[in-house]
Amino acid sequence: MRPSARWSCARWPIWRKTDSLPGIVQVLNFYSTIFADELKRGRKTATIRLGDKSGKYRKNQAVLVTIGYQYSPRERIFEAVIDQVEVTRIADLSPRDIKHDNPEFRRHEELIHFLEQIYGRAVSPEDTVTVVRFSQILDTPSGMTEAMKGFGGAQN
Repeated sequence: MRPSARWSCARWPIWRKTDSLPGIVQVLNFYSTIFADELKRGRKTATIRLGDKSGKYRKNQAVLVTIGYQYSPRERIFEAVIDQVEVTRIADLSPRDIKHDNPEFRRHEELIHFLEQIYGRAVSPEDTVTVVRFSQILDTPSGMTEAMKGFGGAQN
């Protein structure tokens, strides 16, 4: 369903190209199945994508996190919300940034080698990357219900 000219902007959100139909969310896909367990256990909370992807991912955007190869079935891992989108150079990433992308890595050289494998081209410390930080959306996070009711130390 698309908004007509008769509806005011206050009643209809501005639909972006990826939001052509209400209810359809952007997919944040991972090709490597080695990340499935890290994602499910909450150890992978960010992804580092080569290039400036700030036009594709936005803060507070709902995404569906999946694993699988292009033109193949994908496994749904969970729904998430994007917490932060940061465009920077690889050289400016901290060891913590790298760890949140891949818990096994800390060094720029490890990340560069991994990105070269994924993108199939040479990558340098001067290349631009986008760090997308995300949080899993849970049906009822532990402690959330009590906090919303004013129990468990939460004050309104």
